[in-house]
Amino acid sequence: MFQDSPIYDRLVAERGDVPEQVRRDAERVSRELEVVMRPLHAPGHLPGTGRQASPGAGWQRTALLPGPRPH
Repeated sequence: MFQDSPIYDRLVAERGDVPEQVRRDAERVSRELEVVMRPLHAPGHLPGTGRQASPGAGWQRTALLPGPRPH
């Protein structure tokens, strides 16, 4: 990127190649996101939802305490 730049070369020597580190981290995060966002096709998962079936999973209503209810 910066060819024949003594200032950049000195900064890289002192601090490391920060743009390269950021690029590597961004690529790693991108790969991890691809894996996480990929639909799951393993046994025990509901087809088309990408979620594992588990008892009690889903919407549940919580109990209200006795007395006047806020509106």
